[in-house]
Amino acid sequence: MYPTNSALDPVLAAANLEFHEDLHLIVWRPRGVLDETAANKVLLELLKREANSAQPFNRFSDLSLIESFHLTFQYVFQVALRRRLSYAVSGSVKSAFYVTHPEAAHLVRTHALMTDHSPLKVKMFEERKAAAKWLGVPVESLMP
Repeated sequence: MYPTNSALDPVLAAANLEFHEDLHLIVWRPRGVLDETAANKVLLELLKREANSAQPFNRFSDLSLIESFHLTFQYVFQVALRRRLSYAVSGSVKSAFYVTHPEAAHLVRTHALMTDHSPLKVKMFEERKAAAKWLGVPVESLMP
């Protein structure tokens, strides 16, 4: 992880988030149960980072350590729609999802469908190397 020397660092670490300023990349590695409360905490931190950033940054979400998904279709749909609308006037942003579980793949497909044809480009990967290439970052930045 590249240090950011920010007051947000402890919050980001607690949410399993890393911000690589030099790569314009935020990495999220949720663990255990992924529910609306956990997702909302990450979304809040993401919004804070976006508000304080001079330029857009890409995202990498490693969903391989989630044991159980407690997100409804309605929740994923609403979040994706809100994210789509929030990027309507901003630059293009890539959001890569590393998935190893069919339930994760289903949720990511829903999110990708809702953000299709918007500045938020969502893509699912089964290999970190392919995600790194798509994001234009070193694969080491995506490793745990």
